[in-house]
Amino acid sequence: MDELLRDFLTETGESLDRVDAELVRFEQEPNNGQILSNIFRLVHTIKGTCGFLALSRLERLTHAAETLMGRFRDGMPVTADAVTLILSTLDRVKSILDGIETLEHEPEGDDSDLIGRLGAMARGEQVPREQMPPPAAAPSPGKVPASPATVKASLRSADSLASNALTRIS
Repeated sequence: MDELLRDFLTETGESLDRVDAELVRFEQEPNNGQILSNIFRLVHTIKGTCGFLALSRLERLTHAAETLMGRFRDGMPVTADAVTLILSTLDRVKSILDGIETLEHEPEGDDSDLIGRLGAMARGEQVPREQMPPPAAAPSPGKVPASPATVKASLRSADSLASNALTRIS
């Protein structure tokens, strides 16, 4: 796997882990400016990096999410449906990242349903609850890809092993 892509997966995984801790608070305090800013920054960073790495599917999805989060930061009230939509979006982002890690390239997929709902909500249109996307399916047992944190730990172990081997040879 390309080193830049590996670094992206590792850093994005770590950022998602930090934001996950705040998502429970986001559900309880949907208009908390600090939480909104943290989620916005995460989505913005993923979007920008996706453009650099030519991950067009993930870039389109995070662009739509960033637009909606920007509206929230500008004062648009965050509703329960909006929280559900943001959580579903982050689930989809994680699913795509897992696919990238497994396949070593961006998986095929159509996110137009979710992108359309994000856009409609950003325009102030009501998105009926029954049109909210379901949470992303969990990976099947036995096919669970390594998490970015696992990959990072494995890389540290590999670096350590390589250093030790070189020291022994010298």
